[in-house]
Amino acid sequence: MRTVGVEEELLLVDPESGDPKALSAAVLARASLDDPGQDVFEKELYGQMLEFATHPQTDMADLGAEIVRCRKEAARHAGEIGCAVAALATSPLPVSPSISMNDRYQWMAEHYGIATREQLVCGCHVHVAVESDEEGVAVLDRIRLWLPVLSAISANSPFWQGHDSGYDSYRSRVWGRWPSAGPTELFGSAERYHRRVSDMVATGAILDEGMVYFDARLSKRYPTVEIRVSDVCLHSDTPVLVATLARGLVETAAREWRAGREPADHSVSVLRLAAWQAARSGLAGELLHPSTMRPQPAPEVVRALLGHTGDALSDIGDLARAEEAVSELLERGNGARVQRELMERTGSLRDVVTECVRRTQS
Repeated sequence: MRTVGVEEELLLVDPESGDPKALSAAVLARASLDDPGQDVFEKELYGQMLEFATHPQTDMADLGAEIVRCRKEAARHAGEIGCAVAALATSPLPVSPSISMNDRYQWMAEHYGIATREQLVCGCHVHVAVESDEEGVAVLDRIRLWLPVLSAISANSPFWQGHDSGYDSYRSRVWGRWPSAGPTELFGSAERYHRRVSDMVATGAILDEGMVYFDARLSKRYPTVEIRVSDVCLHSDTPVLVATLARGLVETAAREWRAGREPADHSVSVLRLAAWQAARSGLAGELLHPSTMRPQPAPEVVRALLGHTGDALSDIGDLARAEEAVSELLERGNGARVQRELMERTGSLRDVVTECVRRTQS
């Protein structure tokens, strides 16, 4: 069974005001004091962010338990230095991000200017094991049309600099400012994938392979496909659903490749429109159906994803749980809907952040 791992980026905030706090170095120091050999928490581009990574898991219940544990540990370490963690993909309140000090991040600040200074966004990356680079690239070619659906499911960034952005996932629109970000064309082979990456690095517009920010890519560090389209999710059960569907997509794609089925040849231009639609309306409006690239109600497209991956999910033992989780999510809404409902009820973005701090650990 393919292993799955999740990386989540959390926002560090003042527990009273809700304002982002640039205290990641202090939180990491506190975590290292408790566990000198810890390899769970890492710093990110900004001092207002904290990242953690789970261990590879085969059982989704175990993955969910580890996500909850890591969130609680992050909250404990943050609380000991006077801040809190929130699973928010953008800060609802205005913020001037503080760039972490190292050579890599300083290079990015110098080369990308304002685009770097406005990139305080928190994502969720899912790693799914593959047997080889050849299988991995075959998977990338076949899952790309379904990735906007994962973006809609995870959307959790409606507010930006104190205002409603009009998007469910404004994080994805901000992230798209990186020159290497977004959907990809068909690669066809591992050799062509690696040649494309080498050509991109050779332009000098990006620093190295780690800055190839495709929506999904071969991981540089692990034998995995890394799916990078999701916002960090407010409730801890949502990344488990995203990971479950991601593994189903990878397994389905690998089976199609072995059976000799060619991937759909949707253009990057159309895939960008599908990603925009998912970011704009999330689960509340319409999505572009991956098979036809025509609009359909979002719940129908999400259930189409379940149908597409159904055989793989059933064989893995995840289908019933995925169906239940999808029904619960469609009833509750994604994080963007929850944040807007909180804002409508309280009238205060500070109260939205405070409640999201609580829900991050629930």
